[in-house]
Amino acid sequence: MTTPAPLPVVVLLCCLLYTAAAARLRHRGDRWPLRREAGCWLGGGLLVAAFAVPWEAWLPPFTAHTAAHVTAGMVAPLPFVLARPVTLALRALPRPARRVLVSSTRSGPVTALVFPPVAAALDVGGLWLLYRGPLPPSLHHSPLLLLHLFLAGLLFTFALLAVDPVRHRPGFALRAGTLLAAAAAHAVLAKGLWATGPPGTAYAPADLHLASQLMYYGGDAVEIALALLLASQWYRAQGRSLRPHRGTRQPEPAPAPGGTP
Repeated sequence: MTTPAPLPVVVLLCCLLYTAAAARLRHRGDRWPLRREAGCWLGGGLLVAAFAVPWEAWLPPFTAHTAAHVTAGMVAPLPFVLARPVTLALRALPRPARRVLVSSTRSGPVTALVFPPVAAALDVGGLWLLYRGPLPPSLHHSPLLLLHLFLAGLLFTFALLAVDPVRHRPGFALRAGTLLAAAAAHAVLAKGLWATGPPGTAYAPADLHLASQLMYYGGDAVEIALALLLASQWYRAQGRSLRPHRGTRQPEPAPAPGGTP
């Protein structure tokens, strides 16, 4: 696979802009954890690796495609989302640009796109169309396909974790249910590829078996990480909701009139 020439440059510029924005916040005395900055650079490195690593030189053709697919579409989006780029931009940008960003994140189309079931349908539905639809097999080795997988995975992870400000933050039950349904659809697709390759392709059975196992277990690892992050969010939210009740002191009972308490 040929790496698009502008991609590493664009990723590097995005990471440098992120670092400059984080440095601006720290310079004025605001706190911005280093782990978020590290997440941005880690996500950028994984995205470039998905394109630049010569997977075909080490792995059979469909397994090489699957390794790039899992790296770009599932692994790289996670640290990017945890870096909270929208929150950073809202705190670092000047007021006019901040207003534009706020109005964009609250617009109807963005609100619809980040609704978890919609984001999951675009992400996993795109995979079903790619591997089970009437698309040309040459598309499997296109750099544009990897870019699409990354953007779809980024949207799905963003909608599921909801760590950046959005107009309506969905509840935990909806996000957890969406993750469960998306994980099941991804697992069924991976198991199906073990038996039958995409239409119009003639990959060797050993190649299909290795690729489907990589897709199945790689997807499981990322989905478990997402589930743990969701559970952590739920636990912290429950802790905050219970804290006021634990700190509330019960009123002393009033003494009976004319009697001893």
